[in-house]
Amino acid sequence: MRSHLRKSVIGAITAAAVVLAPIAFASPADAHGSKDSVRQLVKAVSGKNVKKHLWALQAIAKLNDDTRVSGTRGFDLSRDYVAYLLRRAGYDVTIQPFEFTFDGYITPPVFKRTSGTQKTYTYGFFSDYVAMQDSPAGAVSGTLQAVDLVLPPGPVANSSSSGCEAADFAGFTAGNIALMQRGTCSFRIKVDNAIAAGASAAVVFNEGQEGRTEIDLNPTLGGPGVTIPSFFTSFAVGNELAATAGTTVQMNWDPIVETRTTYNVIAQSRKGNPDNVVMLGAHLDSVQEGPGINDNGSGTAGILEVALQMARSKPKNQMRFAFWGAEEFGLLGSQHYVNALTPEERAKITLYLNFDMIASPNYTFGIYDGDGDAFGTAGPPGSDVIEEDFEKFFANRGQPFTATAFTGRSDYGPFIAVGIPSGGLFTGAEVLKTEEEAAIFGGTAGIPLDPCYHSVCDTIRNVNDKALDVNSDAIATLAGTYAFNTGTIGTTPPAPASRTTDTHTHKPADSAS
Repeated sequence: MRSHLRKSVIGAITAAAVVLAPIAFASPADAHGSKDSVRQLVKAVSGKNVKKHLWALQAIAKLNDDTRVSGTRGFDLSRDYVAYLLRRAGYDVTIQPFEFTFDGYITPPVFKRTSGTQKTYTYGFFSDYVAMQDSPAGAVSGTLQAVDLVLPPGPVANSSSSGCEAADFAGFTAGNIALMQRGTCSFRIKVDNAIAAGASAAVVFNEGQEGRTEIDLNPTLGGPGVTIPSFFTSFAVGNELAATAGTTVQMNWDPIVETRTTYNVIAQSRKGNPDNVVMLGAHLDSVQEGPGINDNGSGTAGILEVALQMARSKPKNQMRFAFWGAEEFGLLGSQHYVNALTPEERAKITLYLNFDMIASPNYTFGIYDGDGDAFGTAGPPGSDVIEEDFEKFFANRGQPFTATAFTGRSDYGPFIAVGIPSGGLFTGAEVLKTEEEAAIFGGTAGIPLDPCYHSVCDTIRNVNDKALDVNSDAIATLAGTYAFNTGTIGTTPPAPASRTTDTHTHKPADSAS
């Protein structure tokens, strides 16, 4: 580790009061996978200790523009923090580099109302606004001019045709910023018409019907050729801006797309059967918009603490802990890892457990639907057993639980695609909590399970301590059990499964309104 990185990592460790020396959950004489040893492991993996890792990741982000996105120093220090602790604990640690396309921004985006009561809007999916794909760079200040809006919105989608015809821009003042509404035609047609009318920038907001209010799609302009910066906002933001004629705004978009290098961290126990590998993983990176303390500092911290507490045990099966890079760019780290495995190496991985967002503030206790009975998409044989083992843990704790879709949304996707039994936990992201869920789990109905998902506010304050503690205990329980006995999991030869990856990181590009 380079000296300046070592100092930064150690500083973060000190600031977070992390105990570096792992505490063994059992002595070599009695670490044989008994219920007592699992209980000792669970007791050692306290929520308090797990949260210390979150404080360290928060400190790292704070020193690096409040982000830990892959391809930046914030991620590299997160990598070094994890690798440093695992090496000290005695694991064989491999840093696996790979290249990827970094698609982000150089200076932070700006969208600010500058007239009346000034207001700065928040960038990011499920926040206030995003730049449309293929939007050029640009810094613009000017007056918004509404273009054929339908407010209140019509009863059905595509009631609005705002900006779809040149005639919509009759009387438009050249140099103003076009304020348009989603509907009827593509985003590109709207923006091209705005350019033809002399607009200096374009803002399109979601149309406003149920299911068409938030930034829950990836708006694209369909290729190069656009000459003005173009933003897409939630309906609430657009409606607010349209309420007062002559509203002025400031916009800035400074994109960058380039090849960068990022890394996976793989830690493996020196003991245990190498032909029967129990693997746990969590993605280490955040989005560029924030420090990513729930997404996915929480999963990282959970498996990191379990690994540290297991370090001096003598597992029957080899334990492997993975911390993935570039998940937020489309599961790139886990996909790179799986692609690099030979068929023989894949066959040695008995099971994979994934932990992505395990401390959402408005949580549910979600278990991946391994048997497919809830969502109709089962995992490879053995995934049903993993789901059942997690269910037993929550039942024994007297905690409610629910199934969560098993469609390849996170880093388990590449594993189930090659037939490796998988499972894991997920406490929720952008989906709104239902009244029924609020009655079962507590929290607030009608707001997202993680209101700060992919946002600047995903900080240490965006973590539910109970969810973090309970889920960390669940990780410890299954890791401690599978370290010595995987039961029937993996006894059926894996067969590659055909699946569609639906990542929670990037929405499919959508050019149509």
